[in-house]
Amino acid sequence: MNFKWLIARRYLASPKRVSLISVITGISIAGVSLGVAALIVVLSVMNGFYDFVRDLLVSLDPHVRIVSAAGQGFEDADSLQALARSVPHVEHATPYVEGKALLLHDGAGSANKVVIVRGVDPETLGGVSAVMQQTDFGAFDLSRTSGGTGIVIGLSLGQRFGLVPGNDLALLSAPGIERMLTQIFGAPPLTRFEVRGLYQMESVYDESHVFIGIPEAQRLFQMGEQVTGVELRLDDLNAAEAVKADLQARLDPARFEVRTWYDLQKSLYDVMQLEKWGASLILVLIIIVAAFNIIGSLTMIVIEKRRDVGVLQAMGVSRKNIRQIFLIEGLLIGVLGTLIGFFIGLTLALLQQHYELVPLVGADSFLIDAYPVAIRGLDLTLIAVVAMALCMIAALYPAARAAAIEPAHAVQMDR
Repeated sequence: MNFKWLIARRYLASPKRVSLISVITGISIAGVSLGVAALIVVLSVMNGFYDFVRDLLVSLDPHVRIVSAAGQGFEDADSLQALARSVPHVEHATPYVEGKALLLHDGAGSANKVVIVRGVDPETLGGVSAVMQQTDFGAFDLSRTSGGTGIVIGLSLGQRFGLVPGNDLALLSAPGIERMLTQIFGAPPLTRFEVRGLYQMESVYDESHVFIGIPEAQRLFQMGEQVTGVELRLDDLNAAEAVKADLQARLDPARFEVRTWYDLQKSLYDVMQLEKWGASLILVLIIIVAAFNIIGSLTMIVIEKRRDVGVLQAMGVSRKNIRQIFLIEGLLIGVLGTLIGFFIGLTLALLQQHYELVPLVGADSFLIDAYPVAIRGLDLTLIAVVAMALCMIAALYPAARAAAIEPAHAVQMDR
């Protein structure tokens, strides 16, 4: 082994006696370990929350959405679907029409409510959205029959209005309200539907979204043959940005805009990322405090080993090598503290991930029972690099001080 490593290891912990310097060095290692463990646990929990929210929203939103750049609808949805399916990673594509309308019901229940009406194609919707699979009460039937035109609503909305399959309701869109206000005589232009099924996903979504066929939605919102957009489902969620770039290169940017799942909820995701890195910076302060302890302990070692350093220099060891000895000692403290912190942090994170040791307070109000955990390799790498870098930086001053010792004066000093 290189003599610099041997000397640095011996200076770090003497096997013969435990001195005050050894205690301070131990405290420094403990501080680094505590900071690393806290970073691993906190970042893993915040990653877990991020993944949970992302998966929840992606179950409601598409992976990629193509809409009109001008905010209006567009025609030729079939050709746009064919183009989208030719892009790598795109598995499914479906058109949709979306708008807001007033839901009217004459029966018992709550007052009328403004809902988001989505006109969809049942033949292609199943590959993009899980709403068809979540329609357990009744059937996802939007066809026009002798009984009327089908509509599927959320279970929460059905309970609020007292609606079950077979009941009737009406939708009044903004263009319909405008016509109603401008036409003094005549009945309001209501579009009536028959409830065919009730789906259950998330309560907030269930209360605000209803599904009808695309032709009925086009008539309701007076869109002619236009659709609001085309939604895509990918084989890999992480390929959304690549698919977006590919589509933007193929489509006219003056007509179409491509949005990924991140773009659809960008403000929320940005806030969660900001909270993650903000918490990380705060926890790094623990390692910084430990780094100050490293400066103190290594400086005391330099003072204690001043005569040894002089002897080494007299034997021909260069100032550069003296400096490297104490830099290695700082590195050893960082490596030892990081390894211990990794063991503690990963153990706690894995225990929480598999056994849910720490439940959420008031879990009845949440969709999960315990703090979620997701361990990221990139986060672990950054934590290790930051911890060891701070320890190395802390060793710079003691190493420079040791290298500046004059051998003639140091050898004459008493031990």
